[in-house]
Amino acid sequence: MENKVIAVIGATGSQGKGVVNALIKEATFKVRAITRNPDKYSGKADEVVKADLTDLSSLTAAFKGSHGVFVVTNFWEGADEIAQGKLAIQAAKDAGVNHFIWSTLPDVEKISNGQFDVPHFTGKAKVDELVKAAGFENYTFVQAPFYFQNLTGQMGAQTQQDGSTGWTLPIDPAVKAIHMSDINDLGKVVAGAFLNPDKVGNGNYLSLATAVNSFNDILAAFKANGKAYSFNQVPVEVFSSFFEGAGEIAQMLAYFEEYTYMGPNSEAQIQLAKEIATEEFNTLDNWIKHNS
Repeated sequence: MENKVIAVIGATGSQGKGVVNALIKEATFKVRAITRNPDKYSGKADEVVKADLTDLSSLTAAFKGSHGVFVVTNFWEGADEIAQGKLAIQAAKDAGVNHFIWSTLPDVEKISNGQFDVPHFTGKAKVDELVKAAGFENYTFVQAPFYFQNLTGQMGAQTQQDGSTGWTLPIDPAVKAIHMSDINDLGKVVAGAFLNPDKVGNGNYLSLATAVNSFNDILAAFKANGKAYSFNQVPVEVFSSFFEGAGEIAQMLAYFEEYTYMGPNSEAQIQLAKEIATEEFNTLDNWIKHNS
């Protein structure tokens, strides 16, 4: 595997950055960062190439000479994830890629029999069948969890009506339903997968989850580190009216409560991700100590 190239889509994003860093640290492969803005790239990759998930020719050229590719799409940037997934598969096939790793999520529509509508999960999952049918010599699916980073980012604590700081969400805070990790740890799983195609390169699913937490667990972890936050549970209908896109978040949390983040029977996939990872995963307590 010495000096074989791994091309990483979204190398400036939270998933891609972790993949680049883990591969560089492991030091078996040469890492090619693929980004729309190579001039702005300041990461650790060995080389940087400009390409776009909506442009087949640029993507095929960027994948050329790669042994493996890691592909992630971004729903929150307005991506048509199925169209981009198809394009990435085509580019990888045209470029002769051996190992295709697709960052996916559970199929909420299938798991819940249509009860919940969570497009940023289901859209990625719909690409899985296309990857399986593409005929790659090796292919692997990784599932990212609820990021610890969300707790200080897009779903961070906010000032509440009573003057406290915390969360108002449509989920029972006592239910252990949220599979969580430091998103940087996804790179450890992806690096492990590229190193072990015989073990996980046959359509295996690797689900990153350091722990499955309730919101009460999250509150307790912050409190143990000197930060007391409040929590207020509200009905789905109420939360859905709070801001644009709130309905999608409400559906997602209702799905978590009913089926957990990774869905039923995910234990084996979680265990396999831990076994294949190049290093141990960060804990929520340690992450809070160093990041909030």
